Amino acid sequence: MKNITLTTLNARYSHTSLALRYLFANLKELQQHADIVEFTINDNIQDITEQLLTKPLLAENVRIIGIGVYIWNAIQVSELIQTLKKISPETIIILGGPEVSYDPIRINMSVADYIIRGEGELAFYEVCKTILNHQMPVTRVVDAGTVSLDAIELPYRYYTDEDVKNRHIYVEASRGCPFSCEFCLSSIDHRVRNLFINRLLDEFEILWRRGVRNFKFIDRTFNLSPKISNQILDFFLTKSDDYFVHFEVIPDHFPISIQQRIKQFKPASLQLEIGIQTLNIDVAATIQRKLNIAKIKTNIAFLEEHTHAHMHLDLIVGLPGESLESFAQGLNQLCSLTNAEIQIGILKSLSGTSLSRHNTVYNMVYSDIPPYDILKSDQLSFDDIQKMKRFARFWNLYKNSGNFKKSITLLWPNNDVFERFFAFSLWIYAQTNATWQISLDRLAALLFDYLIHIEHDDKQYIADCLVQDLMKIEGRVLPAFLRPYTPYTSKKTQVKASGHNKRQLRHL
Repeated sequence: MKNITLTTLNARYSHTSLALRYLFANLKELQQHADIVEFTINDNIQDITEQLLTKPLLAENVRIIGIGVYIWNAIQVSELIQTLKKISPETIIILGGPEVSYDPIRINMSVADYIIRGEGELAFYEVCKTILNHQMPVTRVVDAGTVSLDAIELPYRYYTDEDVKNRHIYVEASRGCPFSCEFCLSSIDHRVRNLFINRLLDEFEILWRRGVRNFKFIDRTFNLSPKISNQILDFFLTKSDDYFVHFEVIPDHFPISIQQRIKQFKPASLQLEIGIQTLNIDVAATIQRKLNIAKIKTNIAFLEEHTHAHMHLDLIVGLPGESLESFAQGLNQLCSLTNAEIQIGILKSLSGTSLSRHNTVYNMVYSDIPPYDILKSDQLSFDDIQKMKRFARFWNLYKNSGNFKKSITLLWPNNDVFERFFAFSLWIYAQTNATWQISLDRLAALLFDYLIHIEHDDKQYIADCLVQDLMKIEGRVLPAFLRPYTPYTSKKTQVKASGHNKRQLRHL
């Protein structure tokens, strides 16, 4: 019989919640009375309620449901807890996670019995123990603060065999961030706390022996401490099987020791997420983001020319004081430095950050609904933001996906990337009136038509480029519109793209 259910709504099935496993790992003697059940934001709320409430309980026992609340599931969690309380008002609901850890809490969570703010590994256990002993916690809101990472149990043994086989495995080597970027929740905790590395590597070895071959590190500054970073990199470099490992790194800190190790990773095995956000010095200063452009250029050049690392470079639309022209310059500059993915995000105003201090000066207006994205500023109109949201979506489908590696560059023969793709994105939306559920064949046909009728490029050359791009992946069928342009497609050079690094394989 289980008294405690730990749950959350992930963005998709392939995701797992590291936080729930941390809570479960630290329940001590209560662990035998607890379980983890994960859903997705696309699941029906009443079906979730049914599954949570039909779990067997002894008649005299209290039911506790702990729920992780994040920017992507806050609306659904609000509906869920209200439904739970209508059906089973005696059920105790405890919330935790970033969306309830900071003021203001902008989505209605008032029916929750308790809220744990901060790192809840130890606090959740104490609250549950108090409730199950038929006592009441002192306050509804528990300020847990931070924990000593050496004092808590690690969560990795609680990934299931199904997780190992089908889902992303999230891990961490540190918490906190030394920087003060005002748009980011990580900047709240300025101390970087590292887990004891030998203990951590022992856990990684257990995961490896269980068959884990994808490790997604959630650390914000993986390469901050070369000594620790190198030990982790060495762990993977000793492995002979194929694997995929993801790190988030700071762009201006790649000492020689780290460079030497990164150079040894095989293609499609290592992914680096590199936060650039803006290349405008004045904008960076406004949001207290350190920006060393010379080092950024040097390190990107090294990664581009001397490693097989798959890079994600992040840029944000809508930062205080940044115009569309400034963003365009930044994107063009990055595209001149690298062929890597450039992730284009829309600025969000998260509770707990200090970003709101710029609202009056820069006329920043945000949505009150998650993900709290910017609606307009003194530099960008609502229409500009809407167009840039579609730009970002189409950019992801065409440039970042790796499906059009060669053919997409036909749009910008003179490196005026932003201007040419912006025009293309306006044209696509005019044709489709959609940004989602557009098939790969339809995307290819749209690019083909645009290059022929708008850019007036050579049909046969465009077709050849598209065939090379699309048929690079094993198992694909040549789109009907391209068949008149090619008599045969060789399968000898096709790549089998499967598993957790299939996107990276498309970029090879």
